[in-house]
Amino acid sequence: MKEKIKHYAKELIYFVIFITIISNVMSLYKSKDLNSAPLKLSTVKLLDGSTYTFEKEKPILIHFWATWCPTCKLEASNINYISKHFNVITIAVNSGSTQEIQTFLNENEYNFLVVNDANSTLSKEFKIAGFPTTFIYDKNRKLIFSEVGYTSIIGLYLRMWWAN
Repeated sequence: MKEKIKHYAKELIYFVIFITIISNVMSLYKSKDLNSAPLKLSTVKLLDGSTYTFEKEKPILIHFWATWCPTCKLEASNINYISKHFNVITIAVNSGSTQEIQTFLNENEYNFLVVNDANSTLSKEFKIAGFPTTFIYDKNRKLIFSEVGYTSIIGLYLRMWWAN
């Protein structure tokens, strides 16, 4: 019995390593076509109608997501956590009305800053091909990291710490 457990644990570890490698390769492939130019965006209109101006001399994480995206829903708590520690703007793409997005945020107790990209204007500018997509810019607005797909809290935190 002990040998069977060891065998299955070993197989599970191999599977997790394999899936991690495949998802990272897919992310690299999908992110190669993203907009890699320095960030020109300096202000955005948030869900509540206010204008948010990006803080100067601080790195920023820009996260594209959708309320209908299962992976985005899994990653949303990670983004919520990171937004309490770093400069984060999220962009909800094709996710319905401002009220629908706010209802989603309220139901899940998320409080990160959100832009409603109802017409996909920003997602086209950034050349978004899949969701979620995350960009991290340094304090000089140079892109230092982009990823398509799920990212862990640890991965996001370390990348933002590095950008600092």
